[in-house]
Amino acid sequence: MRNFTEEQQMLREAYRKFLETEIAPNMEKWREQGIVDREAFKKAGEQGFLMVWPDEQYGGMGDKDFRYEQVIIEETFRAGCSEWFNTLHSRLVGPYIDHFGNDEQKQRFLPGCVSGEKILAIAMTEPDAGSDLAGTRTTLREEDDHFILNGSKTYISNGINADYIIVAGKSDPDNNPHAMTLCVVERGMEGFERGRNLDKMGMKAQDTAELFFNNVIIPKTNILGEPGHGFFYLMQGLAEERLIAATGAAANARRAFNLTREFVMERKVFGKPLSAMQNTQFKMAEMDAELDIIQAYVDHCVTLHNQGKLTVNMAAKAKLQSSELEGRMLDLGVQLHGGAGYMKEYPICNMFTDARINRILAGSSEIMKLIIGRDIFSDNYSSILD
Repeated sequence: MRNFTEEQQMLREAYRKFLETEIAPNMEKWREQGIVDREAFKKAGEQGFLMVWPDEQYGGMGDKDFRYEQVIIEETFRAGCSEWFNTLHSRLVGPYIDHFGNDEQKQRFLPGCVSGEKILAIAMTEPDAGSDLAGTRTTLREEDDHFILNGSKTYISNGINADYIIVAGKSDPDNNPHAMTLCVVERGMEGFERGRNLDKMGMKAQDTAELFFNNVIIPKTNILGEPGHGFFYLMQGLAEERLIAATGAAANARRAFNLTREFVMERKVFGKPLSAMQNTQFKMAEMDAELDIIQAYVDHCVTLHNQGKLTVNMAAKAKLQSSELEGRMLDLGVQLHGGAGYMKEYPICNMFTDARINRILAGSSEIMKLIIGRDIFSDNYSSILD
């Protein structure tokens, strides 16, 4: 049995009903228009399903147990609503304000984010800088009583919808490539422009945009943490970001398995169900075993994360294995659906293209292998059994 509290199980049931009534029925419309209606965030906020972790004074529950977010992630994927990508707002971006913002910034930014009236994004990626943040060209230079932001970002999720965008810029590019500063860019700031809503392979309902900054004046009250420390702040959040990705990938793979299981039990081939074929049984047996194993490991990582013991290496392993397994499961799902798997009327089709990004975002599979490999050959190497 998985280790969720009674309160977390109640959240799961309530959130599942919310998804069934308010989110899932709108997904096709949002895919066609290429963006989720802002009203979805407001409705989720009204019922307490956005950013459950902030302190009560900011509108949250004040409980930072990651299992609450795990429940939300799992149910979002279970309902086929991953393109809403609410966890980006709630748990990928929001904690930067909590961890590195001062009391005034938390009071100014967090309540609107908890209520869903304000939507969050984070802007790190540039055309020539993805996993390698040292390649960032955007600058954030201090001048008198403010900072000046110049540069551009691309592939920014929530790029169209976002009201508050945490932007990373180099503060001393000539002398220290790792000296970065984080700031909050607000909707309507002069010199801040959004590019087009990018046309992606999958995740059609999730708005993704280019952002441009031309001499944007950033007041010092919008600087998060200490200037020049942004690179290290970003690194601190990567383990949780990869755990989030692993949680979603594992949940999505299980949904793909369940959909495929239902299909092959109903589909007739040579007069009998496809599920009666030995090849189908063997392929699905392998997947069922692998899915249970990766879920156990993800749950273990969640427990360690709640204890403050999740390492970068362990998070990388969870992200690598879950996203690669998800890709294999979806490929098998399409294959066992046959021609139907290539038709958009079947959920497995959209799931296949939507999931392809998961082996790239939060650090590609190749970067995960690099992290794990470096640890293996370091002096501090130890296995999970040590």
